[in-house]
Amino acid sequence: MQRVTRARMQIVKQLQEDDTFATAQTVYNRLFEKGRRVGIATVYRNLQIMAQDGELDSVRQNGEVYYRLCRDRHHHHHVVCRRCGRAVELEIPGLEQWVNSRAQSLGFSDVTHSIEIFGLCARCRKLEDRKATDDDASPEQADILATRLGLAPRSEQTK
Repeated sequence: MQRVTRARMQIVKQLQEDDTFATAQTVYNRLFEKGRRVGIATVYRNLQIMAQDGELDSVRQNGEVYYRLCRDRHHHHHVVCRRCGRAVELEIPGLEQWVNSRAQSLGFSDVTHSIEIFGLCARCRKLEDRKATDDDASPEQADILATRLGLAPRSEQTK
């Protein structure tokens, strides 16, 4: 268990405010923007220790580790938006038993696993659809689609 320092309290507060998965660099940048002076090495070290202690969820994508405050201490999985970092905890009934049974049948014991699922959340998908449409459509067509998607028409955004 790590001692609670001023830097660690600031990191935790930032993670509470974000409620999305974020890299150590992103956490550092957000702290810096708010005038909270915490060194980058301190951010990396604290996030790693907190993840090891089970206080943070962590997922790996494209060689980077993303962290988020852990809401539930039991083993679970996530579906993570690869654009904005929004995450939804995912329960897969029977998965743990299947993994252990299958591993034992192959001669393995003391098995652990990690399942990380990435995609686009509904909001980010809407934004991508809108961008594609804006690139291909006339301004009037883009405004019609934006309205159907529940987004502000481009003509209103430029006012």
